[in-house]
Amino acid sequence: MDTKRRDPVAWREHISANSNKWWLLPLCILTASALAASSIIVFRPSFIDHSYGAEFQQTADNTTIDCSGPSANDFSCYQKRYKNLVYDSGVEAAFADLKDEYEKEQFVKATCHELTHAIGRAAADLYGDDIASTYSRGDNFCASGYYHGALETIVANIGADKILDEVDDICADPREQNRYLNYRNCAHGIGHGFMGLYENELFESLEACGVLSKEFEKDQCSGGVFMENMMDEDKPSNPSKYLKADQPFYPCTEVKTEYKTQCYQRHTVYALKKQGNDFAKVFDLCGKVEDGYRSHCYYGLGFNAVNQSTRNGTTDEAQAEFTRELCMLGQDDAARAPCLKGAVRQFIFYYDSDVQAKALCESLKGADWRAACLQESENYMAKRGR
Repeated sequence: MDTKRRDPVAWREHISANSNKWWLLPLCILTASALAASSIIVFRPSFIDHSYGAEFQQTADNTTIDCSGPSANDFSCYQKRYKNLVYDSGVEAAFADLKDEYEKEQFVKATCHELTHAIGRAAADLYGDDIASTYSRGDNFCASGYYHGALETIVANIGADKILDEVDDICADPREQNRYLNYRNCAHGIGHGFMGLYENELFESLEACGVLSKEFEKDQCSGGVFMENMMDEDKPSNPSKYLKADQPFYPCTEVKTEYKTQCYQRHTVYALKKQGNDFAKVFDLCGKVEDGYRSHCYYGLGFNAVNQSTRNGTTDEAQAEFTRELCMLGQDDAARAPCLKGAVRQFIFYYDSDVQAKALCESLKGADWRAACLQESENYMAKRGR
């Protein structure tokens, strides 16, 4: 490994000119505790009820479902709990309860993003298809899953007969407000919605994303499609047909060029699952994907490193150390650099804050590298409109 000191000014200029590459950061010694923690990751519940729209409607009964004891690891119980809380007491009450359970229950922490989807689906069903009204009640907690779930219901309520005529207008409000995060979440949520509407037909859903007139919306929509495809792997009623254990980056090899970036980033979670959560093995797999997309694959590993750190680290510093060490399993600077950049961005996205991203930056060896990392964090915060 080349350990020569590099010019920090040149590094910052390189980041500015090419946002997909970072220079190599010093390799840190892996700790046994981080590796042990990574071996017990809960990837996701084996089955998630994605029902929404007409099938989702229910009557409030003023009863908070108890998910303790034998139901402590029952995702369907928690999903029903938060649906009921939205109907009975409103979105704020559901989030207040979720945040409390998040601090107490490891299972809730591990499935938090999916649970916020459920809150969003219930909210959109309760408040109607007015995206501005539904969004105004939202919360970015656990990587903004609320907004993704809300769009699932909105797309389902519009229906297959009208959706392609109306889809370009769905994100008009966040688009015009120029709020990056709301805009991104809206377009991403449409992708989830298409997969529900088209019964997990991935290529049909991607074609529907292609109807969107804005390239940004097409790209983010496809990300929702790929994410939903992996979420539906074990769905008993309609499991995904577009996943292959022996080809963990399928269907990325088959989708149109404009969707490959999102596919390779998203499919790292599936590759990790099929490789026993061995980051080093998946780094090697990323190194063998088609030309032009390896850095995106490494970038996706940074997302996963952060997501796993949120389940294993109890402090910002512990999460930073955990994430840094996983990214350092990359085979060279071309692999480690995008992983670290993806990690910085995912920390900000997950927590809707730069506190954890800065902790990661501060954990890096060398003042020059910490400064460059902090600059990346600042750049992304500015992009989000903070």
